[in-house]
Amino acid sequence: MALEWVVLGYAAGAEAIMVLLLTIPGLDGLRRGLIAVTRNLLKPFLSVVPFCLFLLMDIYWKYEMRPSCEGESCTPTEHLRHQKSIMKSQRNALLIAAALVFYWLLYSVTNLVVKIEQLNQRVERLKNKD
Repeated sequence: MALEWVVLGYAAGAEAIMVLLLTIPGLDGLRRGLIAVTRNLLKPFLSVVPFCLFLLMDIYWKYEMRPSCEGESCTPTEHLRHQKSIMKSQRNALLIAAALVFYWLLYSVTNLVVKIEQLNQRVERLKNKD
């Protein structure tokens, strides 16, 4: 199961880097190529959404099927294992949320940058006509 989380972490990291590169000022020459790459990667990155939903259901299933460790019924080792499991589930839920938010940001920022480029081209055409 660890491979799924590594893949999701790399996807979230790639999305974060692309959002960062699209929003940094002063990269106008690089931005055009980056826009083309990002627009082509938006559809494959959409597979992150159902993947995150699957992993969220996996966390929920593990939470429901986890043996409870309350009171003095469990040993310190079992109590520690229970606490580690809860912390891993919380960490994984944060990773899921980050991947979904970064996809949404990447989609929104890419659309805004494309609209800005189109408006800049329209302004240039209007200036050339006059």
